[in-house]
Amino acid sequence: MSDAAQVVRDHLAANDIEYDELSDGVFSFSLPGEKKLQTAVRLDVGPHALGVHAFVCRKPDENHERVYEWLLQKNLRMYAVSFAIDRLGDIYLDARLPLAAVTPDELDRLLGSVLTYADESFNPILELGFASSIRKEWEWRTLRGESTANLEAFRGWLESGEEPRPAD
Repeated sequence: MSDAAQVVRDHLAANDIEYDELSDGVFSFSLPGEKKLQTAVRLDVGPHALGVHAFVCRKPDENHERVYEWLLQKNLRMYAVSFAIDRLGDIYLDARLPLAAVTPDELDRLLGSVLTYADESFNPILELGFASSIRKEWEWRTLRGESTANLEAFRGWLESGEEPRPAD
């Protein structure tokens, strides 16, 4: 376990990723994104495997079946990590890798996958699972002349009055 933990420490430090080591071999940090500004990640070096857990989004307010269907379909095209939900319905990216696979190159690919999938999936998840809330926020802001800058990604379907249809 200590060899894999040291590889993780060295990789995070080499890539200027600030982290907390919560206990021996348990690392917590954030990866910066564009659509999803921060993705919280935990790496757990266990006796046989490296566990990867990254929070993507809280439980959708609506349209649960379509959100989870979209996630499962997305899983078919992903490298190393998969979408999962916890007992509350919150959405995560999760993976298990054998300790022999814990190398700097593989950590780079793995964390790149986490960042890419969390970032590129964030808006589609919001569109499917929070459309009513987004629409209400848009209407409230436009009626009051408030900025809608943080809602620009959704402008097309908000202004057209159509239901969102995120790309698969």
